[in-house]
Formats: sequence, structure tokens, C-alpha cells
Amino acid sequence: MSDVPQTPPIELADDAVVLDVREQDEWDLGHAPNAVHIPLGDLAARLGELPQVDGPLPVMCKGGGRSARAVAWLTQQGFEATNVDGGMTAWAAAGKQMVATGDAAPRVK
Repeated sequence: MSDVPQTPPIELADDAVVLDVREQDEWDLGHAPNAVHIPLGDLAARLGELPQVDGPLPVMCKGGGRSARAVAWLTQQGFEATNVDGGMTAWAAAGKQMVATGDAAPRVK
């Protein structure tokens, strides 16, 4: 979806507040430290949980496809959002900080 705003991970601070729309198992393996987890399928029902940020809300998934759909939908609902270009795969490749649920080293599935 090239018609949604894109932000490269390198332009975001390591501690940026982002919306992660991946599934629970993906989230548990590794995510940005200040990410808010709302799976894409739950987004419509959980709009009240969206984090407040200055400027567009960065949204990510694994590679950018699901988050692009989320950004397009959020924009239609009147929210200002941007797709994190390349998702968590690009976040990890850029050497950005990650955390995992449990004791395992964080990774992207």
C-alpha cells in the first residue's frame, strides 16, 4: 500500500511509542520497548487503547503489510498514523532496541 505515509525505522527513537499490530506469538518473541500491542484483528474494538503521541502514530507489523492496512484504516477513522517502513524486520536490521516476553533473546519471527 504505497498510498499510506511511511517512516523508516531509523527516523524513530529507540524508545519511540509505536503501535504493534502483529499477533501475540510474534509480539512475545520481540518488540520495540515502548510499543503498544493491539493485533490488527482487534484494532476496531480497541481504538480507546491507542497511545497518544506528538505527530503521526507509528504503526508496525513484521514487514509492513498489515501495518499499512492499519494505517489506511486509522486514517479513514480520522487518526494521524504512519507505517513503519519494513516493520519489525527493518527495526531489528537497523539495530534498534528490542525486548521479548520471558527470558529468551528478542527476535523477529
